[in-house]
Amino acid sequence: MERLNDAELKAHLMENDDEFRALVNQHCELDKRLLDLESRPRLTAEEQMEEVRLKKLKLRAKDQMTEIMSRYRAQHVM
Repeated sequence: MERLNDAELKAHLMENDDEFRALVNQHCELDKRLLDLESRPRLTAEEQMEEVRLKKLKLRAKDQMTEIMSRYRAQHVM
């Protein structure tokens, strides 16, 4: 198998890996919620805490997606 670039690998995993697909969907949903918070002129203390929490969750999802991609590449070395 030839080495896939990141975009090709993401597309392949979106089609074939349920965990990866769920993480991408979670990442997108968190991004939407963050954009909603960031569009507000001011955030309450609770909203600021929620923003920090969402950013951490989004980063965790991205790290997990990166781990899946790395694991896939390691298993499919030529």
